[in-house]
Amino acid sequence: MHILLIEDDLDLGRALQSALKVEGLTSEWLRRAVDAPAMVDATTVDCVLLDLTLPDGSGFDLLARWRNQSGQGGQVPIIVITARSAVEDRLAGLDGGADDFVVKPFATAELISRIRAVLRRSARQASERWVLGELVIEPRRHAVHRNGTVLDVSPREFQLLLELAREPGAVVPKGVLAQRLDPLGEPLDFGALEVHVSNLRRKIGPELIRTVRGVGYLLQA
Repeated sequence: MHILLIEDDLDLGRALQSALKVEGLTSEWLRRAVDAPAMVDATTVDCVLLDLTLPDGSGFDLLARWRNQSGQGGQVPIIVITARSAVEDRLAGLDGGADDFVVKPFATAELISRIRAVLRRSARQASERWVLGELVIEPRRHAVHRNGTVLDVSPREFQLLLELAREPGAVVPKGVLAQRLDPLGEPLDFGALEVHVSNLRRKIGPELIRTVRGVGYLLQA
């Protein structure tokens, strides 16, 4: 999963990127409001970590802009990270559409836990174990089970399954999957994507992933 970090503090930004990498999360780090995207693209960003006080603008303005955008992008989870601890700021952040509000200084482990929590909620899962019929996915452990049997999936196959599991029963376009499986580089070509899908089908059961010709794939849970 891919995190957009908007934070001007060099030491904190480096520490957060290192912590995210340890957790298996990719990230893009920006330090100024002007560099932030005009819209959050839900096909490439899973969560935003947003500082409120930036050298060239306010995180509140970015939050308002993103939450006012139409479409799926406006639903991307946003966690505010800030030294501003006043109740008024907390209320403004949460009422303005933030999914969580974390005051600096904070323990990195706690922030990672909060990221997992908002990602879990966005996938409509109540716990760290994502239960989808006979499948159980544990994102933190990178583990997959079917009917109690541990399945041996590669890191790329696990990421593919996780992306499909975010919206079980819904078709995920090939272009979205190709971009999400390599968010920091060029999207996978469709031939490579089809190979990963084929391998994953073989391991979890061919009937669980359905191809919608000309569009993409869906997970049947």
